[in-house]
Amino acid sequence: MLKFYVVEDDPAVRKMLSRIVAESGLGEVIGEAEDGACASVIAVQAADVVIIDLLMSGRDGIETVKALREANYSGRFIMISQVENKEMIGEAYQQGVDTFIQKPINRLEVLAVLRRVSDHLMLEKSMQAIRNSLRLLEVSGTVDMKPGRLLKKERSIEQQARSLLLQLGIAGEAGTSDLIRIMKWLKTQEQAQQILPDLPPLKTIYEQLAISSPQQPGANLQKDVRAIEQRIRRLVMQTLTHLSSLGLNDYGHPTFEYFAARLFDFQEVRLRMRELEEPSKSSASKLNLRKFLYVFYVESCSVSE
Repeated sequence: MLKFYVVEDDPAVRKMLSRIVAESGLGEVIGEAEDGACASVIAVQAADVVIIDLLMSGRDGIETVKALREANYSGRFIMISQVENKEMIGEAYQQGVDTFIQKPINRLEVLAVLRRVSDHLMLEKSMQAIRNSLRLLEVSGTVDMKPGRLLKKERSIEQQARSLLLQLGIAGEAGTSDLIRIMKWLKTQEQAQQILPDLPPLKTIYEQLAISSPQQPGANLQKDVRAIEQRIRRLVMQTLTHLSSLGLNDYGHPTFEYFAARLFDFQEVRLRMRELEEPSKSSASKLNLRKFLYVFYVESCSVSE
């Protein structure tokens, strides 16, 4: 049973969220606040998930998330928003927000998000329990943890990236080799303490790939950069299309539930689903490539480490 804390300046929304949480059977709301300044840090620390509004009359959601992270809160954040400003949403993700719920509140969407976050938390706890058990076995000498023996401790960033590509249904598409090279380059930069928690400009990433290309490196840098950018953009669009198709067929599909909200802005997914339903209304979709690469990298590292 999860413990939730709600930070929302509208009492009607707080009441609705509390009722949905209670009726879902996933847990209980252990505390509420009308804005970030009123949120009790001690009470929040006891919660597994904080449901927080983006815009509030007092301290806003992003400032509150940042303050709670600085206070060493390690739980999950679900942000409520009726704003479609991609810069604000992108900043929220960078501060540690896990996913978004759109206003006006829709019961089915709230339930889907709560279940997705709950499933992910349970998976994390199970993985942690397994890791703890393996550590005990390693200490007792029951299991040889050396590479190539009974258990392989770590998968490379390339192996995990390929596994994600299979999950997303885009393995073998044009641009996958570029994406894997980006993941490997980001890993080397992180190890040199030059990268996370943020990415360098996309142009810098593409230039590094073009320069290190095994085929005539740097021969025509700008042309190579544009080609890489186009392949990545097409690959990201194919990913969005595949996930949106899954969502149209089954809104509760685990791949759609987990990856759609992480890899893409909610507005991007909603627009693409609408375009697939009504092809005549298709338009040039704007993609947050920076967010996609950042989240794909984090997902690739989370299992491999």
